[in-house]
Amino acid sequence: MPYSCSAWGCRNRCSVETRSRGVTFHCFPKDNQLRKRWEVALRRKDFTATKFSRLCSEHFRQEDFDRTGQTVRLRNGAVPSIFSFPDHPRRSMTTRTSQTSKRARESLPEDCPPPVQKTEPQTLPTVDHAYALPTSKDLKARLNEALAQVESLEREIRKARMEREGEKQWCVVFWRI
Repeated sequence: MPYSCSAWGCRNRCSVETRSRGVTFHCFPKDNQLRKRWEVALRRKDFTATKFSRLCSEHFRQEDFDRTGQTVRLRNGAVPSIFSFPDHPRRSMTTRTSQTSKRARESLPEDCPPPVQKTEPQTLPTVDHAYALPTSKDLKARLNEALAQVESLEREIRKARMEREGEKQWCVVFWRI
């Protein structure tokens, strides 16, 4: 069964390529105290080693190995100590981009600011807890505000349509003359 290194961020897998580079893989010790020291050294939250868990030789110092025989073995009491931990381990965020969006971004002038969506700040209900539901009075007030805004927008639409109709009538009168 192929296995990979249990260290965070380590991409070594047991393969011909890694063996040719001299990377060896080592099982977690059976001694509970030493096993706990290895698990703590990994700094992985809620990690518990299984019988299939392995660490590669890149996480140990050269002094930790016994290379006297044909097989490379770890010395008794060796604890992994070489890791490359980031300041804050985070999942990498990949962004999806299509060819069209890339071309559109490239065609924008350099002085063009990015598009901004105008949103009204939402007011939180004035109660003890922000997660509490608003009262019926607050909901009615917000509904009335929304309805008033809808009515004013409908009036603007009607006004724009009437202006457009007036322009059409003017064009018809002009063509008859």
